[in-house]
Amino acid sequence: MGMVLGKICVETPKYTVIESKADYEILHRSIWQSAEHQAGKDRHDRSGDYENHPTAAEKIAMTAPVVTKSSGAGDEKKLVTMQFLLPSTYQKAEDAPKPSDERVVIVEEGERKYGVVRFGGVATDEVVAEKVEKLKKNLERDGHKVIGDYVLARYNPPFTLPMFRTNEVMIPIE
Repeated sequence: MGMVLGKICVETPKYTVIESKADYEILHRSIWQSAEHQAGKDRHDRSGDYENHPTAAEKIAMTAPVVTKSSGAGDEKKLVTMQFLLPSTYQKAEDAPKPSDERVVIVEEGERKYGVVRFGGVATDEVVAEKVEKLKKNLERDGHKVIGDYVLARYNPPFTLPMFRTNEVMIPIE
């Protein structure tokens, strides 16, 4: 019942808060390993979902958030990369079990500093675009240099009631 009401009951990545502002935070995120799958416009294409296709030798614990990155121009060519973070027991990408689906690759995201805004509800394209634009403006206003595209982190399963969901827009900065 707790997950339906937004309780995050799984491992999440480690981070340090460097600075807190009224409308965002600056975080230092530790290195993380993830299983990455690239899909087309249909974000519900979970055929490459690592947790649903583990190797026979080892079951992987669920973690949060699921991170998505969008790329490409126009709706028809939009690619969505989904990252399923691996538990911290996998200190390096090569420690993780080999995915049984060749569309899934294990990647390591290095330590990085992010400007982050947290928000509840459903992370629709419109809501995310608004959060990204406002965060970019606030970061630039306060002298932070944006060094990459945003990523969207969703912390709750799809059956969590929308008003209890936790999401983050994260923009890498210098």
